Amino acid sequence: MFSKQNKSEARQKRHLRVRKKISGTPERPRLAVYRSEKNIYAQIIDDVNANTLVSASTLDKDFSLKIGSNKEAAKVVGEEIAKKALAKGIKQVVFDKGGYIYHGRIKELAEGAREVGLEF
Repeated sequence: MFSKQNKSEARQKRHLRVRKKISGTPERPRLAVYRSEKNIYAQIIDDVNANTLVSASTLDKDFSLKIGSNKEAAKVVGEEIAKKALAKGIKQVVFDKGGYIYHGRIKELAEGAREVGLEF
C-alpha cells in the first residue's frame, strides 16, 4: 500500500538538495524566497558570515497592497527587495527558490527584482 507524500517534506528535501550546491558569499549573496499560503518573504543572505543583509515581505509595515497572497503582491516584494539591495550596493545575487517550482508567485518575485536591476 502506498502512503501519501507530504508536500512540505518533499519541498524541504528539494531545498536541502539545492542548498548543497548554492551558497551566498559577501560578493554574491543568496536571495532566499519562502512562500506561505497567505504571504511571501524574501531575504538576501550572506552565508559565509551567517548574516541577513536585506529582507522584504508582504507583512512589512510599508507594504502598500492589502492582500499578500497574489502575484501582484509577490512582484511588489521583489521590487522592494531589489531597491533595498541596490541601496546597500548589492547588484548580483544567487536565486534560491526554496524548493518551489519557478512558477506563479516565485516567478513574479524574481521578475520584479530583475526589473529594478538585480542580476541573477
